[in-house]
Amino acid sequence: MAFDGFVTYGIVKELNEKLSGGKIDKIHQPEKDEIIISIRTREGLFRLLISAATSNPRIHLTNISRENPLTAPLFCMILRKHLGGGKIKAIHQLDFDRVIKIDIECYTELGDLTEKSLMVEIMGKHSNITLIQNDNKIIDSIKHIDFTTSAVRQVLPGLIYELPPKQDKALPTKFSASDFTEKLIATSGDTPLDKFLVAEFMGMSPLLAREIVYRAMGNTKAFISEIDSAIFSAQTEKFFNEFFSTSPCGTVVFDLSTDKPLAFSAIALTQYTNLGKIRQYISLSEAVETFFAVRDMQERLSQKAASTIKLVNNNIERCEKKIALHTESIEKAKNRDKYKMYGDLLTANLYKIDKNAKSTTVQNFFSEDLEDINIPLSEELTPSQNAQRYYKLYAKSKTAEEHSTHQLAEAKTEKAYLETVLDSVTRAQTPVDISEIREELMEQGYISSGNKKKKKQQKKSKPMRFLSSDGFEILIGRNNKQNDELTIKTAYSTDMWLHTKNIPGSHVIIRTNGTGEVPDNTLLEAASLAAYFSKAQKSTGVAVDYTLIKNIRKPNGSSPGFVIFDTNYTVFVDPDEKMVEKLRIEE
Repeated sequence: MAFDGFVTYGIVKELNEKLSGGKIDKIHQPEKDEIIISIRTREGLFRLLISAATSNPRIHLTNISRENPLTAPLFCMILRKHLGGGKIKAIHQLDFDRVIKIDIECYTELGDLTEKSLMVEIMGKHSNITLIQNDNKIIDSIKHIDFTTSAVRQVLPGLIYELPPKQDKALPTKFSASDFTEKLIATSGDTPLDKFLVAEFMGMSPLLAREIVYRAMGNTKAFISEIDSAIFSAQTEKFFNEFFSTSPCGTVVFDLSTDKPLAFSAIALTQYTNLGKIRQYISLSEAVETFFAVRDMQERLSQKAASTIKLVNNNIERCEKKIALHTESIEKAKNRDKYKMYGDLLTANLYKIDKNAKSTTVQNFFSEDLEDINIPLSEELTPSQNAQRYYKLYAKSKTAEEHSTHQLAEAKTEKAYLETVLDSVTRAQTPVDISEIREELMEQGYISSGNKKKKKQQKKSKPMRFLSSDGFEILIGRNNKQNDELTIKTAYSTDMWLHTKNIPGSHVIIRTNGTGEVPDNTLLEAASLAAYFSKAQKSTGVAVDYTLIKNIRKPNGSSPGFVIFDTNYTVFVDPDEKMVEKLRIEE
């Protein structure tokens, strides 16, 4: 991964070719640190994504749709006010750094033509998007940086915008072979070549430095002592000349086994030959988006889900404490019959018991051998009062057992429900999934409605859809509420219902088109889907129950997603991620 100065150079070149002269049509801010600008040009409508996210900052053209909040954030409103209808004049990369300036020609509220600029800084946790006037005064920024955050450089409305501190490095665009050779000769021989390149050139990432070394030496781990300085200098110059004389291409390297993106660059990466799948893209924006799409979504989902997971886990822990407490209470109550026996034996022998005695020994007529038994007594009570005390202990233990038995069942039911919620959260695929789960928790009383902000309307998610190899439609719920709706309201009585046996997971429905019959292959595929979309996703030999919908019932007052059935069969399958993707129907 490397959004370095070379990628920035390529992106700026691409954006200038496609966006210069274009008119700003719409501006949205789908995330707190991300904006999307729609720009209309003669070639069509382009959407420019600019992200100042700490982990995945970037700028590129995008084709992925994102859900926008009903009420635009303040920074978005400011951009709309100042840049709406504006014309893109030019896009610049400053000092070959990861700083981009987008000059925009627009009109003031009085109708005067002026120029404003968006300053985009792609610098990890220091990334930012800042709107400035033509006199460099800051109008606003997506992140405010004050003295408490940085004593070197503040970014606040009204201040003069200053560029990030410059680094004392050479510009690749002004490469001097003689100067480079002299520096190589003057540098210690035990210095790794890639680290030397990173320290020497502006915008040089470790990934790109390793690529230059690999092309020159055939491996990425080489030292200055191993090279001829003049030859390596010439090879580096050739690399730069080729890069700046051609249109940068996008390259993404994917893992051989999982097909997940590992790295991307604005050049063809040869160091990963035989180590990963290498794909070339004509558009650098497409390559960058391909790399970040899954990574960024997973990270944002993780952030959104974190508080919900913590809430659910805290309540599961509470249930576990209740289960332990009531289990202990029930265990203690098992001896309650002894208290009743003591009371009966004392009552039958009141005349034999001395007052103020600490204990008494009587014949136990409840035992077959009529053996003697010693009964502890309270000296402060009369024999009759001691008998009554044991009867009260018996009654108290009986009541405690009844109460604890009821509470234990409730705690186990609640824990089972919360585990299904936790499973849904960990498998959530979109922010909407998380929002719907939180809404469910609010309805169940786990989130206070008093702390809820004004509810935002959002498009309701739909069940996941799959098509079996036999052509049968398979529907899968994303959360408990959707499971209920799918099983109780959507499915027909002749449809097939599947769920992992005694394991939290999604409800799975096979549409049988009124026949109530499913081919064995489709049944196995649906069962594998049920296992994959459950807590047993990483297991093998997962037991999956299946039955017709007509056999499913939902008890009154039961928690979301809970159903019961009498007639069912069980099949054992392995979750299969490749099959999931093969059968999935894209919405």
